[in-house]
Amino acid sequence: MKTLKSLIFPLSMILFAQGAYAQDTKIGVLNALQALFNSDAAQVVQQELEQEFALDEARAAELTEQLQSLQEEYQQNEAVMTEDEIRRMNSNAQDLQVQLQLIQERVQQALQEKNQEFLQSMQEELAQAVTDVVAEGGFDLILNVDSAPYFAPVLDITARVTAKLNENTQSGASE
Repeated sequence: MKTLKSLIFPLSMILFAQGAYAQDTKIGVLNALQALFNSDAAQVVQQELEQEFALDEARAAELTEQLQSLQEEYQQNEAVMTEDEIRRMNSNAQDLQVQLQLIQERVQQALQEKNQEFLQSMQEELAQAVTDVVAEGGFDLILNVDSAPYFAPVLDITARVTAKLNENTQSGASE
């Protein structure tokens, strides 16, 4: 019994010490994609994309308007239209839908490619920003937001990483 007590005391001290150490652990949670896409560099890329696809967006809006106009015309005149007119109107509507779908697919694919390029080009900058935030904040552990089912908002360092990304990008551009 005395041997058991002599083992329990040191074990409890070790567990207490580990618990005290764990309480001093500083943890952060990061949404890396959000940090990147909220950065100034992402805003610049977004503006470039908007300019690049402005004509496509205008054309898509025009096609959508034409489709709506055709639909309204059909609803108003359906009772007095011949089968030939109905077929021609359906054919026109299908042509417009195909054009609209092609534009949407082309823009979607281009956006995915640009986003992927942006992610790849910013990997080193993101890693450096995270390293800087960890060093400045004295963090012991950074978790990906997807791996933490719950966390207190105070643990979220995403905004800090975005700010550091912006700071590092600006200082890198001015050098």
